[in-house]
Amino acid sequence: MEHYAALLSFGEGGWGKSIAQGVLVTVSLALATLPFGLLIGFFIALGKQSKEPSLRLAASIYTTVFRGLPELLTLFLVYFGAQIGLQKLVAMLGINATIEINSFVAGMLALGVVFSSYASEVFLSAFRAIPVGQYEAGYAIGLSGGLTMRKIILPQLVRIALPGLANLWMVLLKDTSLISVIGLADILRQTGVAARVTKEAFLFFGTACLLYLILAIISSFFITRIEDWAYQNRETAKERA
Repeated sequence: MEHYAALLSFGEGGWGKSIAQGVLVTVSLALATLPFGLLIGFFIALGKQSKEPSLRLAASIYTTVFRGLPELLTLFLVYFGAQIGLQKLVAMLGINATIEINSFVAGMLALGVVFSSYASEVFLSAFRAIPVGQYEAGYAIGLSGGLTMRKIILPQLVRIALPGLANLWMVLLKDTSLISVIGLADILRQTGVAARVTKEAFLFFGTACLLYLILAIISSFFITRIEDWAYQNRETAKERA
């Protein structure tokens, strides 16, 4: 036990500091991806219910592609494919420069487009659950389309979509482990390096399992608090009505 404690310590010869940095990278990546994925997913959902056929088609192609491709393949396409594409573009412009995409940014973009493709379906279902009369009521009292969306539709949309989005957050948190394959020092990469160096695979991969579970428990706590807040706001609104 002392040997294992020494390996996980933050002192000399211990891997605690490296693993802690990996936790920070994992959480930072997930938190950076979340707003990006939510924003894109929201606009894709708007596109899917647009009256313009070309927008509906483009949104449907987007979700079909990124829901159909494996997340790891999407990551490789963004990280390697985008670098090659940008390099060729720069060469065509006659500029002699080397283009490199940051692993963190590539991971955020790749996970973001996958997250947004699923989030768009959650938002779309939430849109369809809101009665048409809610829109008509906003227009009837003189609100513009934008104000109707912001004041009437969005508060209801968030409450309806919250359970589905919470599940997607948990999936996103786990999918961050894929980023280790392009060199980002997340939990899985740091524990993997420690396991190879020390030959203590069970200890370090077990530690990785425990850390992901702890992050999931913490996330569940905050998700429950947010859901309680949304429920209380809904009940308050009903009482005022």
